[in-house]
Amino acid sequence: MMFSSRHERIVDFVIAGTQKGGTSSLNIYLREHPEICMADRKEAHFFDNEDFFAKKKAPYREYHSLFRLRGTYKLIGEATPIYMYWQDAPRRIWEYNPNMKIIILLRNPIDRAYSHWNMERLRNADSLSFWEAIKNEPDRCRTALPYQHRVYSYTDRGFYLEQLRRIWRFFPKHQVLILKSEYLKYQPNEALREVCEFLEVGRVGNIEVKTVHSRPYASGMSDREKKYLRLIFQYEIRNIERVLGWDCEDWLAD
Repeated sequence: MMFSSRHERIVDFVIAGTQKGGTSSLNIYLREHPEICMADRKEAHFFDNEDFFAKKKAPYREYHSLFRLRGTYKLIGEATPIYMYWQDAPRRIWEYNPNMKIIILLRNPIDRAYSHWNMERLRNADSLSFWEAIKNEPDRCRTALPYQHRVYSYTDRGFYLEQLRRIWRFFPKHQVLILKSEYLKYQPNEALREVCEFLEVGRVGNIEVKTVHSRPYASGMSDREKKYLRLIFQYEIRNIERVLGWDCEDWLAD
């Protein structure tokens, strides 16, 4: 049942994924929109919080406390990219607001996996090499069962169609906007206009391009790692092309 309160305004949209897909940049762009109120912090981590949903009633007021509303705002939104990946998040979002609009950015899963590992390396959260990390991922992620692993899920997060179908099970496709991360990166004005049209807010003029959370790489992927990941993802990428009507040839290029 949809959450309701006479005293609290519910959230209208979420940027739900994918991690390392440009969600931080989109979050920054939308913060500058005069009709949109974004949460005080990026990554509210509400709908993936198992402690919250172990309670008889989820603490929605705690969620709403993250938003500072003004009369000029038309929409309320937040960006937590794990929502797409977290198994129970789509259902919980639907129970909270079945009219929620979902925005998803999809990045080449090969590049996304390496960027994810590099982030965890720099955080000192993973001491393994990238090759060791992806080869040992199934065993390492099994330690988090029955949940998904928040750190070591380098390749698992890149199987997008299963995640999209889980979202579509609860939300009609007209409530879900899916864009290529590369589109936002290289054509930010066009991508942002599409986002504004989806959210039904006023378009913005030309924006200043922002690169957020870009981290240095110690080195690039090896040929062996690229070949291994292309083998893992080739059927997934071809199916994404078929389902979304995209051309993802560049995702599989050498």
